[in-house]
Amino acid sequence: MYTENAPPGRVAAALSIDERWMTLALDLAARGLGRTAPNPPVGCVIVRGHEVVGRGFHPRAGEPHAEVFALREAGAHARGATAYVTLEPCSHHGRTPPCTDALIASGVRRVVVSALDPNPRVAGRGVQVLRDAGIDVSVGISEAGATRQQAGFRSLIVRGRPWVVAKYAMTLDGKVAAVGEGNGSVSGAAARERTMVWRNELDAVAVGSGTLNMDDPALTTRGVPGGRDACAVVFDRQTRSNPQARAWRRGSVLVTAPDAAASAFEAAGVTVVRAATPLDALMQLGGLDISSVLLEGGPTLLSAFLDAGLVDDVRVFIAPKLLGGGLSPLTSPARRMHDAQALRDVSVETLGADVLVTGLLSDIPRL
Repeated sequence: MYTENAPPGRVAAALSIDERWMTLALDLAARGLGRTAPNPPVGCVIVRGHEVVGRGFHPRAGEPHAEVFALREAGAHARGATAYVTLEPCSHHGRTPPCTDALIASGVRRVVVSALDPNPRVAGRGVQVLRDAGIDVSVGISEAGATRQQAGFRSLIVRGRPWVVAKYAMTLDGKVAAVGEGNGSVSGAAARERTMVWRNELDAVAVGSGTLNMDDPALTTRGVPGGRDACAVVFDRQTRSNPQARAWRRGSVLVTAPDAAASAFEAAGVTVVRAATPLDALMQLGGLDISSVLLEGGPTLLSAFLDAGLVDDVRVFIAPKLLGGGLSPLTSPARRMHDAQALRDVSVETLGADVLVTGLLSDIPRL
């Protein structure tokens, strides 16, 4: 794929070098997470010899793409160099000119791409345009990491709805809160810091009206250098939410029933989405250019999305505590173990005294 007919040792060496530079490109792309929707987060590194001569990432929709920033930094040093890009370069005119044109004009010798773009306007055309121009193109380096990073964009393009991440913290005996109390003290400081990182990286953070009225969460991002607040989304079919809650700010979203009265919220600058089902709600959120949602509470909201098969990504903090009585994270009727939903790509991490278990319930959309 990369050095056809070369000895195995040389192929392995080429792969390790490509993966090293693509890791840097993915790190750059991560700086755009939560900021680029409906566009994807993309990073680009220009390498000449063994030296990085250009770096770039896509900061937000409407601004130049990663390749353009990297080529600007590289200047004349791009000629004969290799460009590492986490997503297939675009080959069409959108808000910005095609990145394929910029790469061809720069004189790069080779382009290494992590993953093909699922957008039907690109979907392999970008790679073909580069190859037609005589540029050597390799595809698939660090593809799993790239598609995971682009999950929100891919979900929005392929399914028309955001990628849904369900997050909660529970005790060893499976309780998220004591009766009549909020759930903020279940996990420790390190777990709460990680949650802030996710709020910074995802487009929206969502709770139900019960959590809003009981805990009055601000749903803001705190303690993350350069962080920004995700869009606050509240699911409330009966518009029972406290209109003075801290989560409400201009740009917040209230998801309610189709016939619900919500004029007071609209007057306060809150966007009102009237939806009949969770899927309907997600499709409308996608129409607002929200590509990823962090479900933070509570049990009723989480259960509704799980029952509807709409949770893609699960992130659970398990605290070394025993509560006894209390609220469980799910309110759905008990199922047979045979019917349990098994996570894939599971990882386990220790954060302070807590254990974080993450995994996927859905395949990340591709083409």
